[in-house]
Order: sequence, then C-alpha cells, then structure tokens
Amino acid sequence: MFIDELEIYAKAGNGGDGVVRWRREKHRPNGGPAGGNGGDGGDVYIRAVRNLNVLSKYVGATDFYAENGQPGSGGSKHGPGGKDCSIDLPIGSTVTDLTHGRVYTLDTEGALEKVLNGGTGGLGNEYFKSSTNRSPRQHTKGTKGEDARFRVELSLIVDVGLIGLPNAGKSTLLNALTHAHSKIGAYPFTTLEPHLGDFHGYILADIPGLIEGASEGKGLGHKFLKHVTKTRMLLHCVSLEQGDPLATYQTIRDELARFDTALTKKEELTVLTKADLVDEEYVKAVTDAFKKEGIYPIVTSSEDESTLKNLSQSLSKMLQK
Repeated sequence: MFIDELEIYAKAGNGGDGVVRWRREKHRPNGGPAGGNGGDGGDVYIRAVRNLNVLSKYVGATDFYAENGQPGSGGSKHGPGGKDCSIDLPIGSTVTDLTHGRVYTLDTEGALEKVLNGGTGGLGNEYFKSSTNRSPRQHTKGTKGEDARFRVELSLIVDVGLIGLPNAGKSTLLNALTHAHSKIGAYPFTTLEPHLGDFHGYILADIPGLIEGASEGKGLGHKFLKHVTKTRMLLHCVSLEQGDPLATYQTIRDELARFDTALTKKEELTVLTKADLVDEEYVKAVTDAFKKEGIYPIVTSSEDESTLKNLSQSLSKMLQK
C-alpha cells in the first residue's frame, strides 16, 4: 500500500527531576548536599530516507515518543538523558507542525531536522550550595518536552525520466528495471500519465511518448514536457525499429531544447531498445553512428537478460555519483 499523506503525533521527552540528597560518609554523618541534576529529555527529529513506502509502516502506529530524562540521584550523580526519537520519512516530504505552525522540507537523502525539543533536567540541591547556604533543600523539577501533531505530505522527486517517441520501449524498460506494471501496447500513447517505479530506492518515471512538435503543444506535448522538467536525469529510449534511430534521437532532443534549454543539460543515458527485432550488423551500424556524434548508447532487448542487467548496472552507477 502506497501512502503519500499522513498525520502523526510526536512528543519529546520530559526532563528528569533534580533531587535532594546528602552525603553519608564514614566519620561524616552530617555531610553536605549531594543531590544530582535530572537528565534532559530526548529530542524528536525527522530524517529523509530513500524509501517510498516508509509511510505505510506507520499506518495504525502514528505516535512517536522520545525518552524521558531520568532523575538525579545521591552521590552527586546526574540522571541520564533520554534517547532521541528519529522518524524516517521519504525524500520529498513536506512536514507541517500543526501545533506550532512550523514547516520543514526533506529534499535530500539523510537530511535531518530537529522538530521538537526535549525538556530540561531539573536541578539537584547540590547546585544550590553556596557560602551562605551550606545545606540547601531546594531542587527543581524537570520541564516538559514539546509535543505536536504533524501532517506529512509526499511530493515525489523523480530521479530518472524515461523519454522517447511513442513505442520506444519505455514501459517495457520500466517494468524490467523496477517491477512496475506500466501498460504496454503496440500503438502510440499507451501511457497517458507518468508511471512510477522504485529502482533500489530511486524513482523512475515512464514519461508518456513525445512527438515532433510537442514543444508547440502537439499531441500532449506541454503536459508531458512539464513532467520532464522535474527529473534529475533522463533515460533516452530510441527503438532500433525506427527508420533512422539517430534522427529519431535528435527529434526528441530538439523538442526538449525548444521547450526549455535546461532540459538538454540534464545528465542523459541513451538506450537503443528492441535489439531482438533487428540483425546484429544493423545494431553495430546504428551504434557506430551514435558514437561518431559523441553518444555512447547501451543496447537492450527485452528478450536478453544480460543487456538489461548491463543497463541496470550502468544506471545504478550514474545515480550513485
């Protein structure tokens, strides 16, 4: 079950109380104050993790607590502080503190934000000892930790957008790489909305097929191109069935440039698909033509697991950079 919005409750730990204690040593039955301070309560943090489904783990268990600090004790011993509580949330989460009106965004892996402060430990009677107060009985209680309700809203950050003309094999690749279930068909615009897949914690999106003139709004051009602007990198799929794969590749590149030149500057991995439908000599000729243009494509076939494994490894290395 995929969850993209959730409300949770969290509470930071209370501070431990300070205590009144006295030294009881041999030959010193009436020793001075020795009450330790209480420990601070634990804080509450939110942390960005590369796991789209982490919110689903919290359904039915939406309360989170940091530990309370412990009270002080005799012998001038301070109480231990409470352990912090870290709540893992998907990258791309916007977290709104509904109690205090604060807003946090988690847009990078490992990002850590303190959202609630633990209470401060109280003071033991030893703290109050002075030259004029040698036997203080004062002590203070620990303060309460903050608590709040939070709304978590996930805005997906797409790492890789699969682009190409209709029937370029994007849905097939998405399914092979991520075990997604994007609809596949031998006709244009099978995919009318982006489909998502989880590739080792990275999000891949099958962007619906572009056509020549998409930058001018032909087909569903503007709608599709807006999806492309939100991706970190592009996986450019070109079918070897096309009459001129290099020209097909350039058609898409031209449409990207006309819509927004920034799209042509995104990191790109070019994939020649459907190698099982043409002969090896043709594959080599097309590959050589791309290389002459400084483009080093990866050749794949849905019928050849080794080519898909090679693509998976290459894509993983690029993403991990």
